[in-house]
Amino acid sequence: MPAVLAALSDPTRLALVMVLAEHGEQPWGDFDLRIGKSTFSHHVKVLREAGLLHHRREGTRCWISLRRDLKSGYGEVLAMLLKLAADDPLVAELAATARLPLPA
Repeated sequence: MPAVLAALSDPTRLALVMVLAEHGEQPWGDFDLRIGKSTFSHHVKVLREAGLLHHRREGTRCWISLRRDLKSGYGEVLAMLLKLAADDPLVAELAATARLPLPA
């Protein structure tokens, strides 16, 4: 649990989790959180190592999603944190400006 809370203590990582919770699995390259690729990669790594994200490759593309088994362990805590994060102006702005492409 401490690793999960530490991973979610960063506004950018929390915004990333919010976007994935709302939109589901996304290609890595579709995110625009207005941070560098190496910084984005670091945030994904922290979330993955904390057990929050699933990462898969499909050809040359990488996809990330929230782990499906979160509900059994941290689902309620995560839901509460996401609800609180939606009220945080910085996190809400980061999530809103992630600018994922519209579905075709």
